[in-house]
Amino acid sequence: MTGREEIIRIVDVWRIYNTGFTEVAALRGVSLSLESGEFVAVMGPSGSGKSTLLNILGCLDRPTRGRYVLAGQEVQERSDDELAVIRNRHIGFVFQTFNLLPRMTAQRNVEQPMLYARVPAAERRERAREALERVGLGDRLHHRPNELSGGQQQRVAIARALVMNPDIILADEPTGNLDSRASEEIMDLFQALNEAGVTIIVVTHDEELAVRIPRVVRLRDGKVVADGLREEARHTRPEGLGS
Repeated sequence: MTGREEIIRIVDVWRIYNTGFTEVAALRGVSLSLESGEFVAVMGPSGSGKSTLLNILGCLDRPTRGRYVLAGQEVQERSDDELAVIRNRHIGFVFQTFNLLPRMTAQRNVEQPMLYARVPAAERRERAREALERVGLGDRLHHRPNELSGGQQQRVAIARALVMNPDIILADEPTGNLDSRASEEIMDLFQALNEAGVTIIVVTHDEELAVRIPRVVRLRDGKVVADGLREEARHTRPEGLGS
């Protein structure tokens, strides 16, 4: 073993949707364990269950059955209010479409998660500034989204995900709306954040980007069909990671 703490464990997780006439199983008995500090890609064809899995890991959805343990806490039976607290404390989200508020500056967008946590205004401004500097946008604090490139907007979204100091960043196709250069820059940023100790889980269909991620989990038809370290990562990461 690596000596790292386990941060995520899901055991025999199913997610079944009732369409009114039939039941559709988006996840079929998925089991997965991640250690703190891992960098993981979740891959698979459209309809394989990638986004459903990410929504469950992010406490945005609940498994129909199965267990989910996040940072030592059983979360599948928690109330909506309890799940909201867990999300704000442990998880930062990055989406393909950035989800920035168009009339707000970069700094105000990054402050949003702290409003819900009732962080005082002066502290919100300082922490937002620090988060934007961390992603290389210290000179764009007062720019609105339409004054930023796509890559810069995604950096603002990453700063917003970081500002509550989460244990985990969940990113759903974070480079899907970016050109190749901006995509590489976002992957460079994720790599730097991971090297600083942040656990990162990225859903992507892009094999060229995923090749930079040490561990790859592949889904098909709601099941895990492959899970392991890339060969080159086996020689640079401690033995047992991802096993």
